[in-house]
Amino acid sequence: MTDIKILYKQLLEPSPALLSDIAKIDGDILILGVGGKMGPALAKLAKQSVDLAKVDIKIIGVSRFSEPGLQDDLENSGIETYTADLMNEEQLESLPAARNLFYLAGTKFGTTGKESYTWAVNTYLPGRVAEKYKRSRIVVFSTGNVYPLTPVLSGGATEENPADPLGEYAQSCLGRERIFQYFSAKNNTPLFIYRLNYANDLSYGVLLDIARAVQEQRPIDLRMGHVNVIWQGDANEMALRALHYCSVPSKIVNIAGPETVSIRWVAEEFGRMLGQQPAFIHEEQNTALLSNAAEAYRLFGYPKVPLKQIMNLLVAWIKQGGKVLNKPTLFQERQGKF
Repeated sequence: MTDIKILYKQLLEPSPALLSDIAKIDGDILILGVGGKMGPALAKLAKQSVDLAKVDIKIIGVSRFSEPGLQDDLENSGIETYTADLMNEEQLESLPAARNLFYLAGTKFGTTGKESYTWAVNTYLPGRVAEKYKRSRIVVFSTGNVYPLTPVLSGGATEENPADPLGEYAQSCLGRERIFQYFSAKNNTPLFIYRLNYANDLSYGVLLDIARAVQEQRPIDLRMGHVNVIWQGDANEMALRALHYCSVPSKIVNIAGPETVSIRWVAEEFGRMLGQQPAFIHEEQNTALLSNAAEAYRLFGYPKVPLKQIMNLLVAWIKQGGKVLNKPTLFQERQGKF
């Protein structure tokens, strides 16, 4: 486990390109929703980058901090934290100003049956944040779910494809984008919309979902037969470097892995590595939720951690009992119900 943790730490180190970009940033970095799946790693990468680049920039994280120990962990890493419920007007208004804002707040899982709350968090709250931080650069985390399912052979939706979200969660995410775009135009706020599909770490992600299903001999639904996956560290690097591409009108970029990955192939590879025979139900459909990230690679270069390396590290992590989050991606969902 020590060797795995060392390699894992190495894979999360900032690249020279990130250090160069961070050195050109002015002002502090504020991360709203730092307590989610990607937030802690994003905050730590930002802190490590400003330290190595020797720039005087504070990294500030805001969350309700419902996960025990997370706030102390971030503080011990040199990140300034604030406990706040962003839906509380007084708590939102009490937060500090910052030149650079990452908006990671939102809700997805359990949204079916709580549609009004979903729209409030994903669409109403962004307007309040956009007004409060109208003098900031804003990178807004969004999702590839705003696109419709596309033919597997098409290579995935590009930024030029019209948004056509399926289900109220995805509709509310498009609403989040549109509200930020409105206030960006109104207040001349530089904006970058970061459409992610899907980030993977050792503790969560599509690849972990499949590996655990193989290990536990649970059948894998093949109807969503193909996905995009990207190492969380690469996705976070692109997010930090996106500060240089905030603009009016907003820049929209897909963040995803380069391959159209077959779920069947991934499961069979995990089966070979874990010594298990994967079980499947249903058949692959000719459409899937796929994003084409060619524009991201033009801006930021290709991801540095390849698919097979993530898979090999993930299997070693599972075999040695590494900590995982109980946060399945529900990538199999084709009706937009989360």
